[in-house]
Amino acid sequence: MRTGDTVGTPCAGARHQACADRLLGPGSAASNAGWLAALQAELRALGYVAGKNVAFESRWTEGKDDRLPAFAADLVGLKVDAILANQTPAAQAAKHATQTIPIILATVADPVASGLVASLARPGGNITGLSGATSEVAAKTLELVRDMLPATKRVGVLANADDPFSRSFVEYVELAGRHLGIALMTVMVRGEARLDAAFDEIAKAKVNAVIVQPSVPQKRAVELAVKRRLSAASPAQIFADAGGLLAYAANSAERFRLIAFYVDKILKGAKPADLPVQQPTRFEIIINLKTAKAIGLTIPPGFLARVDKVIE
Repeated sequence: MRTGDTVGTPCAGARHQACADRLLGPGSAASNAGWLAALQAELRALGYVAGKNVAFESRWTEGKDDRLPAFAADLVGLKVDAILANQTPAAQAAKHATQTIPIILATVADPVASGLVASLARPGGNITGLSGATSEVAAKTLELVRDMLPATKRVGVLANADDPFSRSFVEYVELAGRHLGIALMTVMVRGEARLDAAFDEIAKAKVNAVIVQPSVPQKRAVELAVKRRLSAASPAQIFADAGGLLAYAANSAERFRLIAFYVDKILKGAKPADLPVQQPTRFEIIINLKTAKAIGLTIPPGFLARVDKVIE
């Protein structure tokens, strides 16, 4: 299976028909264009070229996760060779839709705890891919916020009420908050409908920053954070790419290489149950300086020196 950014009919005569269901996850075609282009570059290196020997189908929630079950069923109906699912809600929708088509996790927080796989070493069933270690990364994100803004005393946390991983996400951030002496204000949201009100609550609480769970609609969260001149961070690269101030996430090159590895193996006949789930080993700090300027924030030089990727 292969991830796709082309919405339409599979290419005629393609050796493989692939379905990328990044739509089984938050976002839009525009916000995920860079992500998909990087992955497709890795796949081209393995010999998979869209329109020649592989075809792609994409579905995007546009911030409305209640579309996921229908999208997953749609992809299954196309009889694709594999489904690429990003984040827990998308992966669960795909799992409910099929027990036979291989599902590749394009980074899911904790696939064992969420019941997607039996174990990392022996996933069983039709699912394998990447586990994001997002709990630990979420805690590190709060630490980075404190390092970037040393006077931080209170931080808002936006979590997705429809994501079963939210409880663990919040618990890890709260644990880090207690260790760092930072008070947290957690607000649960469902899709984009409650985001405006959630940001109103957070802004009124006079927080120093806000941490956004990756499965919360990233683009809209970024827009609202910038509008309220809030320093916002997330353990997801797409957040910084969409205009978020800070992201701490798995190294993109390693992530795309691993996803392409799974796609290649499965299209060549490997069974997901025989492919252990892997965790990223390299992480990077990403800062969006354009956003820092927009909200009137100067990043301390010492912190900026630690950053792995700067978006200007």
